[in-house]
Amino acid sequence: MMEKKIIVNYFASFREQTGISEEVIYIDVDNAEQLFDQLKFRHKLMEPIENCKVAINGELAGWNTLICSGDKVLLFPPVAGG
Repeated sequence: MMEKKIIVNYFASFREQTGISEEVIYIDVDNAEQLFDQLKFRHKLMEPIENCKVAINGELAGWNTLICSGDKVLLFPPVAGG
């Protein structure tokens, strides 16, 4: 694996927990799940992955979706309400 340049956008409670809405990171991951796990550790995010959503380059994606250098990843925590 190689380090990839990823742009990460945080929404709602993730933005509150991280204190930022966007960051550029250089990280060695293959897919969205590995990225989430690394970010969860880095920022001490509390939400379990199965309650969250991810979009890559503007399209909703699954956690097993491959991530390439230059991708823009949007992380969404669970949304309250119904």
